[in-house]
Amino acid sequence: MSPLQTLIRDHHEGRAIGMPSVCCSNPQVLLAAMETALAHNAPLLVEATSNQVDQFGGYTGMRPADFVAYVHDLANKTGFPLERLVLGGDHLGPNTWQNLPPDQARENARVLIADYVSAGFHKIHLDCSMSCAGDPKPLPDAVVAARSADLALVAERAALRAGFPPPVYIVGTEVPVPGGEASLGGGVQVTSPQAAEATLEAHREAFMALGLNSAWERVIALVVQPGVDFDHSSVQQYAPQAASTLSSFITGYPGLVFEAHSTDYQTERALHCLVRDHFAILKVGPAATFALREACFALAAIEDELLPMERRSGLVEVLDQCMQIAPHHWKKHYAGAPAELRVLRRYALSDRSRYYWGDAPVQQALETLYANLEETGIPLSLLSQYLPEAVEAVQLGQLAPRAADLARHKVRLVLAKYMRACHANQAEALC
Repeated sequence: MSPLQTLIRDHHEGRAIGMPSVCCSNPQVLLAAMETALAHNAPLLVEATSNQVDQFGGYTGMRPADFVAYVHDLANKTGFPLERLVLGGDHLGPNTWQNLPPDQARENARVLIADYVSAGFHKIHLDCSMSCAGDPKPLPDAVVAARSADLALVAERAALRAGFPPPVYIVGTEVPVPGGEASLGGGVQVTSPQAAEATLEAHREAFMALGLNSAWERVIALVVQPGVDFDHSSVQQYAPQAASTLSSFITGYPGLVFEAHSTDYQTERALHCLVRDHFAILKVGPAATFALREACFALAAIEDELLPMERRSGLVEVLDQCMQIAPHHWKKHYAGAPAELRVLRRYALSDRSRYYWGDAPVQQALETLYANLEETGIPLSLLSQYLPEAVEAVQLGQLAPRAADLARHKVRLVLAKYMRACHANQAEALC
């Protein structure tokens, strides 16, 4: 059994446990995730999204095999055991080819799935919910399920050819889409048990129609909307009472849990309650990169206090310049006057700046920042001013007062909440 299958078994035996899913490609976030998992003696689930990594390179420039090699290299550097590392593919389907006719988009999706599974991705989220060119909107459940089952067949054959254990599957999608809303407005609605049941039944029938009986037994989770999300400046926290009927529904399916997307910025109490209520796979992404951005901006502020302007990295301004030069990652998400856009680019919870940390000018500015602070050292007084949550760990000798270590520490504080919610059975006390 994979760590995920063991999780499902133990969860249904009455243990309030779950697993965080770190959806990110930033190396500092992934290193922080590995360090956090090591500290909690826990497995680690890392996921790539369909627009991030695909057969053409995605926006990261990585194909599935490249991403696997990249994450394995980080694990080896950190000393994280590969047998405790699970790789997942998120929203795998025609997502990035919605402008194409269905047949062409589906063929691209088949190649995508085959490449992911052949590279060693074990957790496969089958998501064919999006309409392609000429499709009705929204797609009927039966069409979504049939297209998903077709991709499961591709995945089964790819795993067999590559000599990997057969994958585990996630089905369904949440409404609204992950990654944060432009505006929460009146809030997001919890998926109804009737909608969840219709999704499951449609997928079960589609799997059976293709003879995928054993694959259906490896469907471990259903993606639903538990009523949590965030926009640029606010967060809708989990309300257990609002999700109580949905939570009760899944207990009738002993092989399944819920997967919750957009759990970023939830309180630790909310995360514990989500796990208790069978939302056992918790996606996190923007909250981790937001914490990294906060730490780097704080370090840049320390640099401003210690060095004359001509020697500073200018990290904050360099990042903003790169975002303005190539606005395609944020332009359709942010709106407002120039001053409002400036604030959103830098500080929005949706953190569209995460797409720019790999840009050469930003990387150079970051290297300069780290080198400058290595040369000057970071006085405890300035650390207390700008990164106060790190002071005690530094004083106890648990954390080196070096820029890169301090940045990862900020990320670890976020991810540790998820680890505690998923691995420490404290939900009843907290909720």
